[in-house]
Amino acid sequence: MKTQTPPCRSKGSEMGMRGGSGTVWASLHIVVMVAATMIMSVSATPPADPIRCTSSGCTITNSYGAFPDRSTCKAGAVAYPTSEEELVWVVGNATKSKRKMKVATRFSHSIPKLVCPDGEEGLLVSTKYMTRIVRVDQEGMRMSVEGGVTLRQLIEEAAKVGMALPYAPYWWGLTIGGMLGTGAHGSSLWGKGSALHDYVEAMRIVIPGGPGDGYARIRTLDVNTKSTHAEMNAVKVSLGVLGVIAQVTLKLQPLFKRSLTYSIKGDSNLGEQAANFGNLHEFADIIWYPSQQKVVYRIDNRITLDASGNGLYNFIPFRATSSLTLALVRSTEELQESINDADGKCNGAKLISSTLETDAYGLTNNGIIFSGYPVIGYHNRLQSSGTCLDSPHDGLITACPWDPRVKGEFFHQTTFSIGLSMVRSFIEDIQQLVTLEPKALCGVELYNGILMRYVKASSAYLGKQEDAIDFDITYYRSKDPLSPRLYQDVLEEIEQMALFKYGALPHWGKNRNLAFDGAIKRYKKAQEFLKVKETYDPLGLFSSEWTDQVLGLKEGVSIVKDGCALEGLCICSQDAHCAPNKGYHCKPGKVYKEARVCTRTSVKAQ
Repeated sequence: MKTQTPPCRSKGSEMGMRGGSGTVWASLHIVVMVAATMIMSVSATPPADPIRCTSSGCTITNSYGAFPDRSTCKAGAVAYPTSEEELVWVVGNATKSKRKMKVATRFSHSIPKLVCPDGEEGLLVSTKYMTRIVRVDQEGMRMSVEGGVTLRQLIEEAAKVGMALPYAPYWWGLTIGGMLGTGAHGSSLWGKGSALHDYVEAMRIVIPGGPGDGYARIRTLDVNTKSTHAEMNAVKVSLGVLGVIAQVTLKLQPLFKRSLTYSIKGDSNLGEQAANFGNLHEFADIIWYPSQQKVVYRIDNRITLDASGNGLYNFIPFRATSSLTLALVRSTEELQESINDADGKCNGAKLISSTLETDAYGLTNNGIIFSGYPVIGYHNRLQSSGTCLDSPHDGLITACPWDPRVKGEFFHQTTFSIGLSMVRSFIEDIQQLVTLEPKALCGVELYNGILMRYVKASSAYLGKQEDAIDFDITYYRSKDPLSPRLYQDVLEEIEQMALFKYGALPHWGKNRNLAFDGAIKRYKKAQEFLKVKETYDPLGLFSSEWTDQVLGLKEGVSIVKDGCALEGLCICSQDAHCAPNKGYHCKPGKVYKEARVCTRTSVKAQ
């Protein structure tokens, strides 16, 4: 297989193998927050390529610049096919030489190590240039696209011909292949639910083959073909271990309008309300500020096309932000962490939430100003955003808030789904923790609180097992992996409570390592998925040690060493797993007694 470095090329030029720039296969919807008064609505610096190559090989990371264990993922080369034919050639050549492969895309928002090939000789296959709209069927309400098409591109192209993807993640910077790989979703219990993969009608996936078919073959899957149902249910949420998704056909709907209102209330009856709210409104979601005891309910429904309004949702935390502002916000939080300034975090959280409320989170009634609720507009203008991806180079004057090239946000993201029948008890457990530690979750509120999105049971083997609420919790991460966080124990207790007391399912594209420990056992059809995996890729060329661990084929998702609990690499069982020299020791949880968490029990040692 050719691995030399040819000259850089633009989209559509001859496909080649090179040690150069690219981007990672991933998906991830991200909830981040900076002081809204400091946000600047200006053009952003484009995100950096997560693939970097030199004469000695390539490295790949994610858009945050770090994986949960802070390891560096290496590869021998990267390929940039521009068509399905070239993709088949790439996979065939790698299969013939039994070379490990991983799929990479132009944006890299998965937190876990889904894109890491085993060993330094692995091959990264980027779908960066596979961005064609292949076919539009307006009569049948279907659209076929290549796997590298972004969510933004899909929404815009569908709207041009009067069609709409009914439900989607809120962040533009995801690709079709990435969303299918991680089970990405929006928020709805209506129709087939909010996950993109449940609107897939057909797929074409390139998998390893034998000598008779050039060492690569295309599997064509269709929901109307009974013989491929099992394969479809596996490929719809694949973790990238089955092959490279070349083409996807989605079932769309006629373009429609929506009416959106945010309603702010107290959280005293949130447990009861949350279980029912998703059935009342088609695009319902909830933002919860536990320390402020405040809830923001999204009352959001489709309405008739003749309703007046041309609203736009340009979500404020997804806009370009001044790098100077980002540095100031980050430095402030680092200082608060270093001096255990809970009051400072709580005051900042109140300022941010109230400012966002005043500015309607980025909603405008006509694309320019916000004049009041409800905001009425076309679905494609309200369902997703991410203007910090608009990208003339500007020397990093502005950037997405989490861009690792500037001093900006650096965070953990714990995201899991809990069945609707257990949501009330889980919420009430968190409220008990807040009663015991009223300031403990102010740090979460600096990142726009806990986002609660509705998800529906899916036929995908690794999809949601029941109707549920997905809890997105984003919080401060130190640049020093051995540095504990303020109220470290409370976030750890919530995480363990969700996973082990309530049997929560982790979001495949987010989370720290411990969320995946034993998680595959909670999927009823996990063995069926593994059967398809064995058929598609018997040599495990698209697998890695990490994905084998997650799928239960190997042990070792947890990494046990001094300080491992601070980063979620393990659950502490001894003080050394925390930071005893800084006063953090391994203790039981306050509400969920079975939890083992790093609790601050003394002042920092001198």
